[in-house]
Amino acid sequence: MIFFRLLSRLPLKVLYGISDVLYFLLFRVIRYRRQVILDNLEHSFPEKSPAEIRLIMKGFYHNLADLFVETLKLPTFSPDELQQHVRVINPELVLEQIQAGKTAIAMTSHQGNWEWLPGPFVLKGIPVDSVYKPLTNPFFNDLMYKIRSSFGAVPTDMHLLPRQMVARKDTPRLIGLMSDQVPDVPEQAYWTDFLHRDTPFYPGAERLARSRNLPVFYMEPVRVRRGYYEISIQLLAEPPYTDLPPGTILERYRDRIEDTIKKYPSDWLWSHKRWKHWRGKYAKVGAKLE
Repeated sequence: MIFFRLLSRLPLKVLYGISDVLYFLLFRVIRYRRQVILDNLEHSFPEKSPAEIRLIMKGFYHNLADLFVETLKLPTFSPDELQQHVRVINPELVLEQIQAGKTAIAMTSHQGNWEWLPGPFVLKGIPVDSVYKPLTNPFFNDLMYKIRSSFGAVPTDMHLLPRQMVARKDTPRLIGLMSDQVPDVPEQAYWTDFLHRDTPFYPGAERLARSRNLPVFYMEPVRVRRGYYEISIQLLAEPPYTDLPPGTILERYRDRIEDTIKKYPSDWLWSHKRWKHWRGKYAKVGAKLE
């Protein structure tokens, strides 16, 4: 832990030098998950040439290396530094909800640097419960918990979210959900077409929105240049949901992240096994969203 604290105190310029070395190791030497990344890109962009796919893949490895050092840097940023590096374009959309005493859901994805997302909202007076999927390694899970707590964000184990909803029911806040991960129980997932493949999605965001009558926003993080990001906010849906067909919120989310990925293809997390499940593996599939 001390080693990572010392790394965090290094200037970003030095950390990016480390990132360049890490990129070389990941891309040229270790070839980290090369076949998974290549397979994901080729299926998602069948119209692109091998040269174009390789260019996206190289950009991904650069992003992955930068993500590692940027995440380590987060705890030692000053509030001013973080807000210089991450600009929220239209925070008033969410701030209006909070000031009215309401809680809202933020759906985002593993795009750009998602670890820098909660802090800028907290600094603008918007409390954030950042829902995460626990890591299997206890040391790194504890490290990431401490990093994600920076600036007063509240990391929330996805399995403990129902309990957290009760404990913090009187606190208007933004509940951040990374909804593009692989569901733990694919049989109970919401299945839809995503990047040319049948894909399971976590149904929790839509269930939560409908059961609690919460508005849902999409957060699009865009890398402007190295170390600098902009976040734009888009309303996906708002209550009442009585006339909104089941699955609509997740379909709208799917559309938004597909659009973001196509605009900035190197910045999505292509190394995770997003399509390791397929609907034919299961006798019965389909989430209840109402």
